[in-house]
Amino acid sequence: RLGVASGDPDHQSLVLWTRLCAEVLQPDGGLPNAPVEVAWELADDERFTAVRARGTTLAVPELGHAVHVEVAGLPADRWFHYRFRAGDAESPIGRTRTLPAPTVLPERLRFAFASCQHYETGLYTAYGHMAEQDLDLVCHLGDSIYEGKGRDGLVRKHHGGKLQTLHDYRVRHAQYRSDPLLAAMHARCPWFVTWDDHEVENNYADDHSERPNVTPEQFLQQRAAAYQAYYEAMPLRRAALPKGPHSQLYRHAAYGRLVDLFVLDTRQYRTVQPNGDGRKPLNAAARDPGNTLLGAAQREWLAAGLRRSPARWQVLAQQVMMGLVGHRPKATPAPAKADAKTDAKTGQSDAGPAHVDELRFAMDQWPGYFHERAWLLRQLAAQKTANPIVLTGDIHSHWVNDLRLDDHAPQLPVVASEFVGSSISSGGDGEPAAAELAALQRDNPCVQFLNRQRGYVACTVTPELWTADYFTVDQVTRPGGVTSLAARFHVAAGQRGVHRD
Repeated sequence: RLGVASGDPDHQSLVLWTRLCAEVLQPDGGLPNAPVEVAWELADDERFTAVRARGTTLAVPELGHAVHVEVAGLPADRWFHYRFRAGDAESPIGRTRTLPAPTVLPERLRFAFASCQHYETGLYTAYGHMAEQDLDLVCHLGDSIYEGKGRDGLVRKHHGGKLQTLHDYRVRHAQYRSDPLLAAMHARCPWFVTWDDHEVENNYADDHSERPNVTPEQFLQQRAAAYQAYYEAMPLRRAALPKGPHSQLYRHAAYGRLVDLFVLDTRQYRTVQPNGDGRKPLNAAARDPGNTLLGAAQREWLAAGLRRSPARWQVLAQQVMMGLVGHRPKATPAPAKADAKTDAKTGQSDAGPAHVDELRFAMDQWPGYFHERAWLLRQLAAQKTANPIVLTGDIHSHWVNDLRLDDHAPQLPVVASEFVGSSISSGGDGEPAAAELAALQRDNPCVQFLNRQRGYVACTVTPELWTADYFTVDQVTRPGGVTSLAARFHVAAGQRGVHRD
């Protein structure tokens, strides 16, 4: 009932996933409290005339009857088909692949990245379009579910209340997984997944809940339940199996010598958002060297990986925006100018750029962890990282940013390029936001593009060029939404900065 998926491939192995479920909205999936034997097959062809590997495994109730099969000893850079069977029930057929060998420089990688698929606020129209693309893999950057209770009057309705227990999280994942467009996209190619906040709770930080009456001990119990349900619902390797409220999710994958992919976790180890979260100044609290998104161990792992990387492109697949994008407080008047005009919608003026001290920055994003952001960009600059690219989700809008050590000093060299993808459905239909972009660019020279419609980003990577196609959906609150190409950007290897085609 919940489909099939594959994930975390390398050049000789990959993960095959399914989860047995008879009743989507039942905490136990409508299954008995007993193990169920599941057979699996991996073949070179869709008709399974050339089966390469097969076996059986047990789907146990302790893991929600989820199945994670790690198939090893496979040839590099090959496509396969796979399926499962339990009793007389047979799964849909999935399609997956291994990555190129570490010594090979591939001619091309084509992949998409996505995030934020709120079930209640929109349909998964973008996944229908994504499934038509010729993709090698997908990166999902978080908010694969949302934890809020069911609300009336929206596009669809969550089952149950606000998530707290393992059963709560299992049912919510199953409800999302039952969407046919999401299931079809998981079956098309392997995924690399990571979480953001809503897989547990909005804007949580390590052991700190957003609810002030919840103790760290209580929240870690909730986090343990959420992490286990996430593992059960995703095509992850056994190395990610949670140990209580802890899970090793950050990891590395190499697409030959073309791309080194660093999948990050910016929730599990982060310190609490400074200045009480929200949009605040870049003051001493935001610049505190003790603030961290990554934690010491992940930070050291990332630095070592970047230092050793032999690839043409180094990619950080992570959650929150790295660009230092400041917003003018709407209640604060713009600098005086006789012929200045104020946009009625954004509250921003054309009176010229504001000083950075006048602007407000999102404390849940990298600006609230200013010192660690500066450390990371210095690493990329000092180590002469070949071609660094940052992929971001979280904020339900498309952005393109040039990243500098100081994003408000355009005379400094660009260190990396950031591609921010909009949500699949979170936030409803959205709008192009051309007027807002023009206003933001006066205060933020790093911003190259903004669009607040739903969608995803498809990237084509060659040894010479990175191309990012920004797709938008005109409506997700009703069926029949049309997906179109809103913009295309590229980065040339050996050069810094994005260019619009």
